[in-house]
Amino acid sequence: MVLESWLMLFYFDCVMRFRDFKRLHTVVREQTVHAVARTEVTSEQLCHAVDLACVFYFKRVQCLQRSAAAAVVLRRRGWEAEMVIGAQLLPFLSHAWVEIDGRVVNDKPYVTEIFHVLERC
Repeated sequence: MVLESWLMLFYFDCVMRFRDFKRLHTVVREQTVHAVARTEVTSEQLCHAVDLACVFYFKRVQCLQRSAAAAVVLRRRGWEAEMVIGAQLLPFLSHAWVEIDGRVVNDKPYVTEIFHVLERC
Protein backbone atom coordinates (compact mmCIF):
# COMPACT_ATOMS: atom_id res chain seq x y z
CA MET A 1 0.00 0.00 0.00
CA VAL A 2 2.86 2.37 0.78
CA LEU A 3 4.49 1.72 -2.60
CA GLU A 4 1.18 2.27 -4.40
CA SER A 5 0.73 5.52 -2.44
CA TRP A 6 4.28 6.64 -3.26
CA LEU A 7 3.65 6.00 -6.96
CA MET A 8 0.43 8.04 -6.79
CA LEU A 9 2.34 10.89 -5.15
CA PHE A 10 4.90 10.74 -7.95
CA TYR A 11 2.15 10.66 -10.59
CA PHE A 12 0.39 13.71 -9.16
CA ASP A 13 3.72 15.48 -8.75
CA CYS A 14 4.27 15.00 -12.49
CA VAL A 15 0.74 16.13 -13.28
CA MET A 16 1.20 19.31 -11.24
CA ARG A 17 4.62 19.99 -12.78
CA PHE A 18 3.92 19.27 -16.45
CA ARG A 19 0.17 19.78 -16.74
CA ASP A 20 -2.15 21.92 -14.64
CA PHE A 21 -4.69 21.89 -11.84
CA LYS A 22 -7.50 21.16 -14.29
CA ARG A 23 -5.85 17.86 -15.25
CA LEU A 24 -5.30 16.88 -11.60
CA HIS A 25 -8.94 17.68 -10.85
CA THR A 26 -10.11 15.62 -13.84
CA VAL A 27 -8.02 12.59 -12.85
CA VAL A 28 -9.40 12.59 -9.31
CA ARG A 29 -12.98 13.25 -10.40
CA GLU A 30 -12.94 10.48 -13.02
CA GLN A 31 -11.44 7.83 -10.73
CA THR A 32 -14.33 5.49 -10.06
CA VAL A 33 -14.90 3.58 -6.86
CA HIS A 34 -13.88 -0.01 -7.45
CA ALA A 35 -16.28 -2.70 -6.31
CA VAL A 36 -14.09 -4.54 -3.79
CA ALA A 37 -14.70 -5.61 -0.23
CA ARG A 38 -13.86 -2.66 2.01
CA THR A 39 -13.27 -5.00 4.95
CA GLU A 40 -9.89 -5.89 3.39
CA VAL A 41 -8.26 -2.61 4.38
CA THR A 42 -9.66 0.22 6.47
CA SER A 43 -9.65 3.82 5.32
CA GLU A 44 -7.38 4.63 8.28
CA GLN A 45 -4.81 2.07 7.11
CA LEU A 46 -4.87 3.49 3.59
CA CYS A 47 -4.46 7.07 4.83
CA HIS A 48 -1.60 5.91 7.05
CA ALA A 49 0.05 4.32 3.99
CA VAL A 50 -0.22 7.64 2.14
CA ASP A 51 1.29 9.44 5.15
CA LEU A 52 4.21 6.96 5.20
CA ALA A 53 4.70 7.43 1.46
CA CYS A 54 4.93 11.19 2.10
CA VAL A 55 7.73 10.55 4.60
CA PHE A 56 9.67 8.53 2.02
CA TYR A 57 8.99 10.90 -0.86
CA PHE A 58 12.06 12.74 -2.14
CA LYS A 59 10.64 16.22 -1.58
CA ARG A 60 8.02 17.95 0.54
CA VAL A 61 4.51 16.84 -0.39
CA GLN A 62 1.84 19.53 -0.62
CA CYS A 63 -1.70 18.96 0.68
CA LEU A 64 -3.22 18.95 -2.82
CA GLN A 65 -0.85 16.24 -4.01
CA ARG A 66 -1.33 14.19 -0.83
CA SER A 67 -5.11 14.49 -0.93
CA ALA A 68 -5.36 13.62 -4.62
CA ALA A 69 -3.24 10.52 -4.03
CA ALA A 70 -5.25 9.53 -0.96
CA ALA A 71 -8.59 9.96 -2.75
CA VAL A 72 -7.50 7.80 -5.68
CA VAL A 73 -5.98 5.09 -3.46
CA LEU A 74 -9.13 4.99 -1.33
CA ARG A 75 -11.41 4.78 -4.37
CA ARG A 76 -9.35 1.96 -5.82
CA ARG A 77 -9.98 0.03 -2.59
CA GLY A 78 -13.74 0.59 -2.60
CA TRP A 79 -14.09 3.71 -0.46
CA GLU A 80 -16.24 6.59 -1.72
CA ALA A 81 -13.67 9.26 -0.97
CA GLU A 82 -14.01 12.92 -1.94
CA MET A 83 -11.12 15.30 -2.32
CA VAL A 84 -12.18 18.64 -0.84
CA ILE A 85 -10.52 21.97 -1.58
CA GLY A 86 -11.14 24.88 0.75
CA ALA A 87 -9.96 28.39 1.44
CA GLN A 88 -9.73 30.80 4.33
CA LEU A 89 -10.13 34.50 3.55
CA LEU A 90 -8.05 36.31 6.17
CA PRO A 91 -5.22 35.59 5.98
CA PHE A 92 -5.74 33.90 2.65
CA LEU A 93 -4.89 30.21 2.83
CA SER A 94 -6.01 27.25 0.79
CA HIS A 95 -6.00 23.60 1.78
CA ALA A 96 -7.06 20.18 0.49
CA TRP A 97 -8.22 17.13 2.40
CA VAL A 98 -10.20 13.91 1.88
CA GLU A 99 -13.61 13.03 3.28
CA ILE A 100 -15.63 9.82 3.35
CA ASP A 101 -19.34 10.31 4.06
CA GLY A 102 -18.66 13.86 5.28
CA ARG A 103 -15.94 12.73 7.74
CA VAL A 104 -12.36 14.00 7.31
CA VAL A 105 -10.06 10.99 6.98
CA ASN A 106 -6.59 12.30 6.11
CA ASP A 107 -6.39 15.45 8.21
CA LYS A 108 -7.58 17.01 11.45
CA PRO A 109 -11.37 16.95 11.77
CA TYR A 110 -11.53 20.70 12.49
CA VAL A 111 -10.28 21.71 9.01
CA THR A 112 -13.93 21.98 8.00
CA GLU A 113 -14.34 24.74 10.59
CA ILE A 114 -11.31 26.70 9.37
CA PHE A 115 -11.74 26.47 5.59
CA HIS A 116 -14.77 27.22 3.42
CA VAL A 117 -15.32 24.50 0.85
CA LEU A 118 -14.67 25.63 -2.73
CA GLU A 119 -14.77 22.31 -4.56
CA ARG A 120 -15.48 18.62 -4.02
CA CYS A 121 -14.40 15.96 -6.45
